[in-house]
Amino acid sequence: MRLQAKTQMRQHRANVSPSDVNMFKQLLPGKFGLNGLIKHFKVSHFAFLHSSANVKVEVHSQEQEVVIALGSNVGDRLHNFDEALRLMRILGIDVVRHGCLYETAPAYVTDQPHFLNSAIRAFTKLGPHELLGALKKIERDMGRTDGIRYGPRPIDLDVLFYGKLRFNSDILTIPHERIWERPFVIAPVLDLLGSAVENDTVACWHSFATHANDLFETWKKLGGDSLIGKEGMKRVLPINKVLWDWSQKTSVMGILNLTPDSFSDGGKFQSIGEAVSQVRLMISEGADMIDIGAQSTRPMATLISPEEEMSRLIPVLEAILEMPEVEGKLVSVDTFYSEVASEAVGKGAHIINDVSSGQIDSNMFKVVADLKVPYIAMHMRGDPSTMQSSENLQYDNVCNQVASELYLRLRDAEVSGIPAWRIIIDPGIGFSKNTEQNLDILVELSNIRTEIAKKSLALSHAPILIGPSRKKFLGEICSRSAAVDRDPATVASVTAGVLAGANIVRVHNVKDNLDAVKLCDAILRRKKSIV
Repeated sequence: MRLQAKTQMRQHRANVSPSDVNMFKQLLPGKFGLNGLIKHFKVSHFAFLHSSANVKVEVHSQEQEVVIALGSNVGDRLHNFDEALRLMRILGIDVVRHGCLYETAPAYVTDQPHFLNSAIRAFTKLGPHELLGALKKIERDMGRTDGIRYGPRPIDLDVLFYGKLRFNSDILTIPHERIWERPFVIAPVLDLLGSAVENDTVACWHSFATHANDLFETWKKLGGDSLIGKEGMKRVLPINKVLWDWSQKTSVMGILNLTPDSFSDGGKFQSIGEAVSQVRLMISEGADMIDIGAQSTRPMATLISPEEEMSRLIPVLEAILEMPEVEGKLVSVDTFYSEVASEAVGKGAHIINDVSSGQIDSNMFKVVADLKVPYIAMHMRGDPSTMQSSENLQYDNVCNQVASELYLRLRDAEVSGIPAWRIIIDPGIGFSKNTEQNLDILVELSNIRTEIAKKSLALSHAPILIGPSRKKFLGEICSRSAAVDRDPATVASVTAGVLAGANIVRVHNVKDNLDAVKLCDAILRRKKSIV
């Protein structure tokens, strides 16, 4: 069942039942449409739950949508987040959305390590105090002890919102009383929302904002997007034990095809020696990443089995990972098979690049979630043998439809346990697109972000990868039938894509495209400095 349908059913059923509480008043779903709903909630008289620490507040057999903040600055911070999410699911907290991951300077007590911060949306049948108890149990089980308030801690879990309720007891206040003064909390909370208000629960959360009309205005008053990227607050993606801030520069991913039939360089790098030499060349020319593919995804390509793909891939992957030059570089494996992904990461690969976004292998999302590595999700309709059919090339608005179709895949990936902070987006240039559609995507990447942002700000912030290198549409435009003759056109397309917002470019010719990327980054920095 699609998450949207599940969410709607949950929201339809979500009625709160009081138990031994002095004051309680259920907030009924409004008869108002979303227009004006936030205003309605602002002027309504919200009920408060008042109880002592000894009173147990329960939600009987009904689910509530909640928002929980996560923070950590002791030990392996990312592992602490992963473990906390695992324990939440065990204790009846069904996580469905993740904010971005932020590395932030400590607040209040400043003489301590930097924090990782994020937030999640979830459904739970636990009552407010039961939820608090579950989160405190997780904190204790993960080694948190009483110490300095606002001091170092392996994990910090706070209930920010609980359904549509305002709640106040001796031990719990909802919304969290200090949320409005903390950029490191508001930023990941906004990530959990869309720019469009999706339902009356979200409208209610907006209405809770103090000294502002909604959460967006609260964020702006704290400094807004100008805070992101500075030393005190960086949006990061965890990869190979490093927190990668992709806003600092555009990354170049060099392509290594181990296939006999790839459209550009099929058959050139099938031996281990040839592959190692090519990787050494690409790294010497400035590649930040190497993407290794052992299955052809050219139009009309015939799929090979996972076993055959691994027989091509694994020996080469092992040799590459032993190269001294690869130290500090990232190695990605281009595969749509979960078996291959699992084996590759087990050997040391850092990223899984899936051109099907989990459509070819239904186990991919779950496997990648367990592997805890970044996941590149690409837009494609059908598979390589069908993607260029007339049916798959039909779009009313290619950017909007690529965004909405990708969002559906990413939403399912999140529910399967791949957090937004591990996702990279690829709009799929050359896959289920004709020449004009590829051009639209290159110049309108920001429209794809905007369309995704309507439903998920976190996913709209994800790094975008583009792969126009030597593709057929460049040959059609420039009258270059041989793929190897399309490098100048590739440089032009990469330039257009980076200036439109791409963060990673996947290319065959690293040297020339690196120069293009450096110039684009300089232009963008200059443009930002004079705004």
